[in-house]
Amino acid sequence: MAQPLRNEVPKSLTWDLTTIFSTDEAWQAAFEKIQNDTQKVRQFAGHVGDSAETVQAALEANLALERQLESVHVYANQIYDQDTTNQKYAAFYARVQGLWATVSEATAYFQPEVLNIPDADLATYLTTDGLKKYAHLFETLKAQKPYTLLADQEALLAGASDIFNASENTFGALDNSDIIFGDVHTESGEIVPLTNGLYSLLLESKNRALRQEAFETLYDSYIALQNTFASTLSSHVKGHNFLARTRHYQSAREAAILPHQVPTTVFQTLIKTVDEHLPLLHRFVSLRKKILNVEDVHSYDLYVPLVDEIDFEVTYEKAKDIVLAALAPLGEDYLAIVQKAFDERWIDVVENKGKRTGAYSSGTYDTNPFILLNWQNNLNNVYTLAHEMGHSIHSYLTRHNQPYYYGDYPIFLAEIASTTNESLLTDYLLKNNDDPKFQAYILNQYLDGFKGTVFRQTQFAEFENWIHEQSAQGEALTADKMSTYYGNLNQKYYGNDLFPDEEIAFEWSRIPHFYYNFYVYQYATGEAAATTLAERILNQNGAEAYKNYLKAGSSDYPLNVIAKAGVDMSQADYLNQAFDVFEERLNQLEMLLKK
Repeated sequence: MAQPLRNEVPKSLTWDLTTIFSTDEAWQAAFEKIQNDTQKVRQFAGHVGDSAETVQAALEANLALERQLESVHVYANQIYDQDTTNQKYAAFYARVQGLWATVSEATAYFQPEVLNIPDADLATYLTTDGLKKYAHLFETLKAQKPYTLLADQEALLAGASDIFNASENTFGALDNSDIIFGDVHTESGEIVPLTNGLYSLLLESKNRALRQEAFETLYDSYIALQNTFASTLSSHVKGHNFLARTRHYQSAREAAILPHQVPTTVFQTLIKTVDEHLPLLHRFVSLRKKILNVEDVHSYDLYVPLVDEIDFEVTYEKAKDIVLAALAPLGEDYLAIVQKAFDERWIDVVENKGKRTGAYSSGTYDTNPFILLNWQNNLNNVYTLAHEMGHSIHSYLTRHNQPYYYGDYPIFLAEIASTTNESLLTDYLLKNNDDPKFQAYILNQYLDGFKGTVFRQTQFAEFENWIHEQSAQGEALTADKMSTYYGNLNQKYYGNDLFPDEEIAFEWSRIPHFYYNFYVYQYATGEAAATTLAERILNQNGAEAYKNYLKAGSSDYPLNVIAKAGVDMSQADYLNQAFDVFEERLNQLEMLLKK
């Protein structure tokens, strides 16, 4: 069926961006105001530390400018995403990107000047009525003192951000546009050019020959460009290491993690604990070998479902009811906000021509926490709705319980709220349908999701750490060197039942996450924490404590915030508890599929 044009989508199924700016002209006026106000914040440069009053005035001017910019950015971003063929809004988006860089450069003086204030003077300033409320904000700034440069140096690095992002942009252009794959057969026997989207579909095909053909065809193209991809990744890693050295961090890993107030031991504990539980992943691969009835499991066998697709067509309206029922353990106050999202058009539901693919939650302190979907009537989309709703309610509760300067939350905590909702949905579906085939399907989905998020993302994190360490030691990151290490690492993770396909050693060349600067470990910690939290909510009356975490924003350090929900992420216990749930559900699936 042809996708509708944007103006053909029912209004009730679109998000209401007029709650941000009533007209494009209002957006333009706000854009111009930010341009003017950007000049005004420069007046504090060189004078931030003169007195408590100037510290407060500079801080509040910078915060006010940032707050305006966020709303202008969200409007431009989302009105562009709803129809990327609209050149007017493409221009809006491009203009606001440029404005963001200008504002970043104009405000780069603030942090180094604050950190240049003598500790005793700053402590005195923070006792004044105007600055007391910002105490934690200044604590987090002070933690960056050893790693912050002089104001002119900070401005120089801020202005060079496009240069440091060049390798990532080159990878994106290669991976999304320039790389050309060969032809493959579809399920219907048609011969068509392979795309990344078709590749994902074919890897789930029951036809093993189609899976193998897609796998080999895709990797032929990456292997042909292996040296180019090695060059882009190596250059990007060198950039991370350069910035880490420039700021006097011990490593690029430390430079990426410490600014989020997360100790690097969290990363190390994740790697160690996942490594200890790899026998569970090996068991899951062994079950796959048995169910697929193959002599060896190949990499192209890892994504085909072990359970046939169930007949579970679900409309968006029905999905809303399911999500409300699944999230009921979080309480009526939580459900009231979910209903508000449905009623007040926070959600852009259907796919239309030119709309950005995928799904996300977005918004600012002064806007609704909007959700973008591309709805299809299947169970995966119900999970997507629950996931993005988790992000949006987290944002809503934070912004309604914290002032602007604490009204956001670090990435480290973001995925926990969304994945907890997914865990609650899984529990609801398992408890409310006693059909063994349905239960096996849900368990398979859960285990595959855990595999992809906890095991696979930790594998990525381990590789990412290794390439940064190798480069920091002066080792050349050649395609051969990275492929040898990645191939061995992949074998360690999946075990002896996985056949060591030569192609999978080159998987590093096609993973955009390796350009995200130690981001991916947070997927794994978030999934594990969410699994543990869902158990607490369901079995230990943990809902109120959980909502305290959602309300905390950045008013405290991340590990302290999540501790409010009853999870200590400085230790391995939450990971071990998550693996206990994985093992329990693996046991259940093995029993249901027992022949």
